Amino acid sequence: MTDARATGGTPPSTQPPADEHTRVEEQARAVPAQPGVLSRVGQARHLGLVVALALLAVVGLVTTPENFATSSNLVSILALASTIGVITVGMTFVIIGGGIDLSVGAVMALASVWATTLATQAYGPVVMAICAILVGTGAGLLSGFLISYGRMVPFIATLAMLVAARGLAQRMSDRRTQLVQPDNSAIVDLSTTRVLGLPLLVYIFALVVAIGWIVLNRTTFGRRTYAVGGNPEAARLAGINVRRHTMMLYALSGLCCGIAAVIIMARTTTGSSTHGDLYELDAIAAVIIGGTLLTGGRGTIIGSILGLLIFTVITNLFILNGLNTSDQLIAKGLIIVIAVLLQRRSLESRT
Repeated sequence: MTDARATGGTPPSTQPPADEHTRVEEQARAVPAQPGVLSRVGQARHLGLVVALALLAVVGLVTTPENFATSSNLVSILALASTIGVITVGMTFVIIGGGIDLSVGAVMALASVWATTLATQAYGPVVMAICAILVGTGAGLLSGFLISYGRMVPFIATLAMLVAARGLAQRMSDRRTQLVQPDNSAIVDLSTTRVLGLPLLVYIFALVVAIGWIVLNRTTFGRRTYAVGGNPEAARLAGINVRRHTMMLYALSGLCCGIAAVIIMARTTTGSSTHGDLYELDAIAAVIIGGTLLTGGRGTIIGSILGLLIFTVITNLFILNGLNTSDQLIAKGLIIVIAVLLQRRSLESRT
């Protein structure tokens, strides 16, 4: 084969041919919409999660019938799920996109502390909420920049953000819990005001889930997320700016952390550097239980939320039955291991 440089000809182009570019782009668009084996597997997994949730409900009815089925307990489950649930939506996008975010709990804590400083609270509840959202989004954007353009491994970049965000939150609050002032009771009203028996924060959670589902399943951003997580090189050939999209995924995760900070301020009436401890593990576990591949390219919002509800109900059952929290952590760890092993076995059986 003759080298074009040796013969003085035009060097070969590094860009894919136009017809190849078009073919790859069309395949990238078609993959998420195919109702094939992956779709049926996803539906079966969702059904299995619903069955597991029903079995946990039966356990609750048998072990603590006087407490589990009460309306107050069900509201408590949903309220507890709301904070981690919003974070889980963002985590689902990141993991489907082929990444991981270990900083979500710390970023949420930092956002809550920043929003509850006296300087911020002086401007009212709206500014507090905007501050929390901007802090969370900014932290996620920084992590995404380090990963996309700094070529850092997601595990290392987000681990560094976890440590830095937690440390900054401790420094800003001087390791003290900051109370939401009475003048900003509108924040607390999100937890105390009920519509049809449910606190407003549950509706915020439902709205975030609905928007997340629409973005992931009905928009170009969602299709690109699957493409980037499934095969970054093919996504690049299809014309997707993989670096920019990856950075936006982490910004989205940070945005969800900011919203979760507003929810936890409403629930606890405080901002604290201790908020969100181990929330990253709960969110990642919920996403894995829901069927999202850790290698990226496959997953659903509905699956992640079902996985989250399973973990939340388990936590609730441990509390109602007076069991040790250390046993609860052991049980969660075992569930994560089993879920990963089943996921790996499922993948091996298809290859």
